Amino acid sequence: MRAEVFDKRSCTLGEGPLWHPLRKQLFWFDILGKKLLSQQDGRPLEWRFRDHVSAAGWISEDELLLASETGLSRFNLNSGERQHLVGMEADNPKTRSNDGRADPFGGFWIGTMGFQAEPGAGAIYRFYQGKLTRLFDDITISNAICFAPDGSCAYFTDTVTKLIMKQPLDSEGWPLGASEVFIDLNAGNLNPDGAVVDAEGRLWNAQWGASRVACYGPDGAFQRAVEVGATQASCPAFGGADLNQLFVTTAAEGLPADSDPLKGQVFVSKLDITGQPEHQVKV
Repeated sequence: MRAEVFDKRSCTLGEGPLWHPLRKQLFWFDILGKKLLSQQDGRPLEWRFRDHVSAAGWISEDELLLASETGLSRFNLNSGERQHLVGMEADNPKTRSNDGRADPFGGFWIGTMGFQAEPGAGAIYRFYQGKLTRLFDDITISNAICFAPDGSCAYFTDTVTKLIMKQPLDSEGWPLGASEVFIDLNAGNLNPDGAVVDAEGRLWNAQWGASRVACYGPDGAFQRAVEVGATQASCPAFGGADLNQLFVTTAAEGLPADSDPLKGQVFVSKLDITGQPEHQVKV
């Protein structure tokens, strides 16, 4: 199965795709370009920022929770107004936000990393009821933050380990006990990037450098893959009217100008499965 081009704009580092369930609209980021992008009736939309933005959750029809290199903010899509909510490593100019997603409890998980992927410079946090709490330290490249449909566990990775971890959660969405290895990609030398879980509990993982999004069952076993026409697939998201379209961001970062002609573009593939609606962030 092969995905088609959804948006031809090339992102230096495409990331954070989000299907807004109320607006029926896809949003995504170019982290290094400091941009939030979207489409509406085929018309390209773009918002520019002074800082690096990377991930979002939806608060209401018109507002997003926006993650940046210095913190989380409330962003109005109509007015462009941005309201600071909480700082995050604002005193550390060497790090930025990376992968993030809302959890089934109204919280928002967000990872950080060094601008140069400095070993252990990042962390993973949870924003919940107005407070930001650090969950995991010593992360080099935070990725694959996503959640089981029943809220029983979260998944995440530090890309350099090539391990996707499974973290049990309590009744309020906090880590319960230690995390364990869910998928080990070392044998195939695959680099786990962003991920999302469908309505049946299958995990779909974008694999940087492999031109694909791979699907794993609730038991962690490989099931199938969607091929993407760009080398550096970075993050998937389910969307479309029936939540049966898989959108995938990609990145042009580090690739020669004359290579990989579709690099940085956003792709889409219609599937025979259904995704979860993105959870609302409660602020």
